[in-house]
Amino acid sequence: MTRRAIYIFLALTFTFSAVLWTLVIWSGHLNMAFGLVIPALMWCPALAALVSCRLLGRDIRTIGWQWPKPKYLIAAYFIPLAYTSASYGFVWAVGLAGWNSQFVGAAVQELGLTGLPRSLSFAVCIALMTTGGVIENLSTTLGEEIGWRGFLVPELAKKMSFTRVGLVSGFIWAAWHSPLIVFADYNASTNRCYALVCSSVTCISVSFILAWIRLKSESIWPAALLHASHNLFIPVVFDNLTRNTGTTFWYTTEFGVGLVATSAAFALYFWHRRGDVEERKIADTTTRYDVLAKFGPGKVLAEYEGLR
Repeated sequence: MTRRAIYIFLALTFTFSAVLWTLVIWSGHLNMAFGLVIPALMWCPALAALVSCRLLGRDIRTIGWQWPKPKYLIAAYFIPLAYTSASYGFVWAVGLAGWNSQFVGAAVQELGLTGLPRSLSFAVCIALMTTGGVIENLSTTLGEEIGWRGFLVPELAKKMSFTRVGLVSGFIWAAWHSPLIVFADYNASTNRCYALVCSSVTCISVSFILAWIRLKSESIWPAALLHASHNLFIPVVFDNLTRNTGTTFWYTTEFGVGLVATSAAFALYFWHRRGDVEERKIADTTTRYDVLAKFGPGKVLAEYEGLR
């Protein structure tokens, strides 16, 4: 049943997505239709997950809607800030990129709080961007996470080790992004093969982090928030703060080697903590066998749901 569920979900996800990929590739750019195709595309995995649950006769609560402990949400917000800061900080420090003072001036002017010192106005602007921006991003990243981490990762975790879950879900996630990198303008003006490799490695690395926090928290909300934070800090904050000095795009953005290095380092940390989620899976399996022995097959499902 697990393998069948995965196949159904993936077939639906790639079928729904292919319709929108075709439109974007046909136009040649992501901003077609005022950029509104991309939010629709990001909700294709969610639609596939919900349809899969319907076809398989599953309760959609298995996706993980329950609210997690606050520590997982706090971690989800700050983890992307940490690996992005490390990447861009190094690039700035060694002179591979410059500081974009024009963006600072534009942000202060756009804020419109006349009379405030420039530095304070900019700090207020960044604070607003990093709160309101995450909330706005959450409306789209939730669509992906309902599918990838809400449905796919728990299904994979039933039969695979955490290492394989991270790799398989990461490869699938990277493959889902690849048509728009190869055939449209989803890149940072570098060589498309280079952008594809860097983006794919970053996807796989971040997938380890997302899988860990999804399985550990038993909720999709930290994964959706981490994804939203990632999509805010890189293109909205750090890319705008960075001035291209010639080869900067090869080291920055979601398609540069800088993020590959720092996200991989964080992925390695969470891979070392794989025992946290694998022990939970063993404990859950033990609980199911205990319930089976105590109550018999007829009452297993109801009792197990109560224990959960």
